[in-house]
Amino acid sequence: MEIQTNFSLKNFNTFGIEARAKQFVAVHSIAELGVVLQEYKTEKKFILGGGSNMLLTQDIDALVIHVDLKGKKIIKETDDFVWVESQAGENWHEFVLWTIEQNFGGLENMSLIPGNVGTTPVQNIGAYGTEIKDTFESCEAMKIENQEMKTFTKADCHFGYRESVFKNEVKGQYIITSVVFKLTKQNHNINISYGDIKAELAKNNAETPTLRDVSNAVIAIRQSKLPDPKELGNSGSFFKNPILLKTDFEKIHQKFPEMKYYEVSATEVKVPAGWLIEQAGFKGKRFGDAGIHKNQALVLVNYGNASGQEILNVSKNIQETVFKTFGIAIEAEVNII
Repeated sequence: MEIQTNFSLKNFNTFGIEARAKQFVAVHSIAELGVVLQEYKTEKKFILGGGSNMLLTQDIDALVIHVDLKGKKIIKETDDFVWVESQAGENWHEFVLWTIEQNFGGLENMSLIPGNVGTTPVQNIGAYGTEIKDTFESCEAMKIENQEMKTFTKADCHFGYRESVFKNEVKGQYIITSVVFKLTKQNHNINISYGDIKAELAKNNAETPTLRDVSNAVIAIRQSKLPDPKELGNSGSFFKNPILLKTDFEKIHQKFPEMKYYEVSATEVKVPAGWLIEQAGFKGKRFGDAGIHKNQALVLVNYGNASGQEILNVSKNIQETVFKTFGIAIEAEVNII
């Protein structure tokens, strides 16, 4: 465990932004994490997972702690269910593929989402009709202030759309060290409610789809729309899909009858932010080395040497134009640092 100074974070964020950390350390066990937090008690700290959900707009004047805890295991099972614990530093997509190999169901729709397991509850990540909260059982977290471990149950996490207690009430107070998921062993709930998945499965003649079929369909869809961060810097979806009250939406819908939407509840609808951005004319546009991906307007990209500030400026331009055009505010899903 070595503390490094003036450390480049270019390879530790999926946008590939060149930013530097005042100090940097990677921790590989809960014991190491406790020691670092105790010994550097008075230092300002920045917790880094897979670096997939952030935009660095400046150097980090703090001790960056890279949570690199590895390991996964079955902690309990019945005939129908299995409880699997993954350490926070495991790569999310690799973990999802591992669960599919074991024929454990529940995470297949979230294949190929970038990042590590430990950050998934923070955002309540989701894709193609499923969210972390659907399979989340609990997580272990260390309190930064006193290094005490705490278990957060699903109820404790206050999950919402891309929201949790870790983004709100206890923001910056805990470091998630492991997560437990409750997955199915049989009678899997195969969720193909999203049209893209149905079409992809039909293309592959998968009439009775397996977990792997669903995962492969999701991977194919994501690869057709989303660039690989190793080849083109990005953090996946940059914006949240806005959720509007039906009464407000109906007024906007009268003006824009072609606007796509999904019912969320009896009183709310979700509008695809990608559709709004595309209609506002941004899909495929480039501003220097910052731009919007040609296949998916939700994805902002770094074509090589864009700064975080340049990408942030593009995102603000998009937000202002979408609001001016449709009267709908869209929020960044990515954390702006």
